[in-house]
Amino acid sequence: MAEAPRLLVIETATAACSVALLADGAVLAERHELVGRGHAERLVPMIGELPGGGRADAILVDVGPGSFTGVRVGLAAARGLAIGWGVPVQGYSSLALLAAAGLAADPALERLSVVLEGGHGEVFVQHFARPLVDTAPLASLRPDAALASLDGRPALGSGVRHLAALAEGLDLREALPRAADAVLLPPECINLPPRPLYGRGPDAKTLAERGLA
Repeated sequence: MAEAPRLLVIETATAACSVALLADGAVLAERHELVGRGHAERLVPMIGELPGGGRADAILVDVGPGSFTGVRVGLAAARGLAIGWGVPVQGYSSLALLAAAGLAADPALERLSVVLEGGHGEVFVQHFARPLVDTAPLASLRPDAALASLDGRPALGSGVRHLAALAEGLDLREALPRAADAVLLPPECINLPPRPLYGRGPDAKTLAERGLA
């Protein structure tokens, strides 16, 4: 009997560095560490610690939004391995992954919001409902605007602490993406192109955009 195709999942969009090997809808092995900014140093060794050195028939990588550097480290590794192994690589959103994990962990939830650390005093926010569907586009908002957008939904992610400082009595759940939770994602959520999803416009502008050309 042929062995089920293996899928290597790479997750580096936040302070966590996380990898998993999936097959036939199950998690074969995983590694998950809180590394802060140490993704570049830990990612490849963690993949090497998986069975068979992490060798897989396809690769799935978090394309963001999240840490600019973390996302790029994960994408670079995924593309390099895909070329070396001669396998396809596709992406998924960090927000969808957290939403899938949140809904799976709490069957009573019918809707929730995911809030991740952003940049320049903002957070990334997206709203989801069961079964895993987004009910609003990804947005990068200041914490007060993000809080207003919740509309009573529970919120989870690495950015909820910014909302906790603004109001009491909110249902806020600290969480970081975990590669193994990719087993919860439906097919339509794992077909993004392997390029960064930044979630906000670039800080740098062209001369034309600044009215200088």
